[in-house]
Amino acid sequence: MNNRPRIYLDHAATSWPKSDAVTKAMVEFMQECGAAAGRGGYASAAVADRLITQTRRQIASLVSAESSDAITFHSNGTSALNAAIHGVLRAGDHVVTCAAEHNSVLRPLRYLEQHSSVQLTVVPVDADGRVDAQQMLDAIDNDTRMVALTHASNVTGAVQPVKEIASAIHDRATLFLCDAAQTFGILPVSVEGIDLLAAPGHKASGGPLGTAFLYVDPSIEDQVTPFIQGGTGSQSESMEMPTGMPSKLEPGNLNVPALAGWSAALREIVDTGMDSRQQRGKELAERMNESLSEIDGLSLYGHPDELPIASVTVEGLSPIDLAAILDAEFRIETRAGMHCAAAIHACLGSEAEGTLRISAGIESTESELDAVAEAFRSITATMKI
Repeated sequence: MNNRPRIYLDHAATSWPKSDAVTKAMVEFMQECGAAAGRGGYASAAVADRLITQTRRQIASLVSAESSDAITFHSNGTSALNAAIHGVLRAGDHVVTCAAEHNSVLRPLRYLEQHSSVQLTVVPVDADGRVDAQQMLDAIDNDTRMVALTHASNVTGAVQPVKEIASAIHDRATLFLCDAAQTFGILPVSVEGIDLLAAPGHKASGGPLGTAFLYVDPSIEDQVTPFIQGGTGSQSESMEMPTGMPSKLEPGNLNVPALAGWSAALREIVDTGMDSRQQRGKELAERMNESLSEIDGLSLYGHPDELPIASVTVEGLSPIDLAAILDAEFRIETRAGMHCAAAIHACLGSEAEGTLRISAGIESTESELDAVAEAFRSITATMKI
């Protein structure tokens, strides 16, 4: 390993480092409590219960949900999205989504298309990775049960017209599912006009891996069927799953130590202020766009403006080789490939090998982004020799 400082720029995969408050909360819970939530009447179990309730309320407040019972916890964003998709869709339903979606949305939808006669329309995106709202709306028909749209692309960082589409379909029978994986914790996220909202806790909100939530609008909770069944710590005398929220979507033990850490991270979001976090993300995005767009031999996909996420390629190098060079020679950690979002690359023109993605977090610095740009200049100069 060379003597350069480590520069971590894969925050779109997971944020790092976690704050001291997060790791402290997790360790303290495991050392001083350690009880399962909803599984006992003794004092330490009550502590675990209160922690779960507290974390629900924190998330409900951040997304402007009227009831914390509408917030259900899951092991990751993929599980939360699957709970929504498999929980709502039935044979013959039609779904409209877009090419910017993560495989956490596209794969379960494709599975239902192949196995449950669900009809699927995937609307293309532009060269920045952004979908046209009117194209999404034009794809809706009388059989459309769900519109599924990511809040922002994990490949280009393009923020999608969620509010516009939510407003347009609000009075229809169509449900709106939003994947806020890349935005929860760095951009304002609200459930207004949204029936189902999912996000993991380990990305921009700063929590640990193993955490995620799904919001289910109370008006549709009876329409969501749990696709995993098991113990919930309540109504144990019955062989049927509870019908009330949040228990109906939370079989099995919750990851209480991780939720303790997430709760600490959520407190930091409130203390910092969402406006401040949003502004910091925008500053980093602008610095990233400015520094990368002027490098000869480097192609930038999209134009980072609100989120510090960028995808690039270098002529003559595969993204995988480019990532390996950045890691080995410059200690810059990025991600190469399709980023679990294969459909978008046909729209970007990067379907052959994908892209190299640089993604910063609000704790990233301008000097780190400048170091990336300088590394690219060095690499592209070498390619010209």
